Amino acid sequence: MGFIESIKDLDTKLFLFLNGKHNAFFDYIMYWASDKYAWIPLYLFFGFLVYRHIGKRIWLVMLAVLLLILLSDQLSNHLFKNNFLRFRPCHNILLEPQVHLNGDCGGTYGFVSSHAANTFALAMFLFLFFRKRIKYFGGYVFFWAAFVSYSRIYNGVHYPADVAVGGLVGMIIGWVVYKWFTNINNRIPA
Repeated sequence: MGFIESIKDLDTKLFLFLNGKHNAFFDYIMYWASDKYAWIPLYLFFGFLVYRHIGKRIWLVMLAVLLLILLSDQLSNHLFKNNFLRFRPCHNILLEPQVHLNGDCGGTYGFVSSHAANTFALAMFLFLFFRKRIKYFGGYVFFWAAFVSYSRIYNGVHYPADVAVGGLVGMIIGWVVYKWFTNINNRIPA
C-alpha cells in the first residue's frame, strides 16, 4: 500500500470511528450546526462587534468578509472538489452502509469541505481583527469553526482530511484577506 493509500485508509478509519459516535441529542445539534442559516444571529453579533470597534468603516470589513467567503467557497468547490474528485463518505458505495447520514449528503465530491474553508476563513480574519481588541476572542471563534467543521464528519458528509485541509485553506485565505484589508484600511484617510 502506497503512502497516499495509507493516508486514505487512516482517514476512512477515523471517519468511521467519529461518525459512529452518535445519538439522538447530538443528531439534532449537529444537524443545525451544519445549517448556514442557523448561524445568522452569530454573524449579526460579529457585525455588531466590528461596528463597535471600527464604526463607519464597517463597509470595508464587510467587503473583506464577502471577498474571503467568495474565495474560500469557490476555491474549495471548483479548485479542490472538481480536481480531486474524492467521493463524500455518504456517496462512497463501499462505505454507504456504515455511514450514519444525518441530513442531506450534498454534492458528489467532498475534498475539501467548504463549510470548514468558509468558517475557518472567517475565524482567522476575525481573530486577526480582534486579537488586540477583545481578550480570548480567538479561542471562541476558532472553537466555533471547529464545531461547525466537526459537524460535517458527524453528519456523514466529510472525511476528517476534508475538514482539516478545508480548515487550513480557509485560514490561509482569511490571513491573506486580512493583510489586504489592513493595507487598504491604512491607505484610506480617517
